[in-house]
Amino acid sequence: MTLDDVDEYLRTLDGVRTRRTDGRRAWYVDGLLVARADAAGTLLVRLGGRDREQLVSAHPGTFGVPPRWEAHAKLQADLAGDDDAVRRSLRLAWERQRSARAGS
Repeated sequence: MTLDDVDEYLRTLDGVRTRRTDGRRAWYVDGLLVARADAAGTLLVRLGGRDREQLVSAHPGTFGVPPRWEAHAKLQADLAGDDDAVRRSLRLAWERQRSARAGS
């Protein structure tokens, strides 16, 4: 998967907008971060809790949580990993951000 693939997928989800954050591509819904490009070949996905734990457990070759993110609702996705799992993480992050905005 490439960042262009990520962009193509996220643009199918209602309300997603692309921006540049610190020179990196990032995707937001209703002003809330869904994902952004991270280190080469990786993607930061704004997702925590049970969803994050389940994805890391089910797909350890695709997802991880760097020590600096342990206390945050963030997940690192390897773009060379399982494409379907990466898309699932993006959809979950989008759903979480949409519901967060609706609840405020």
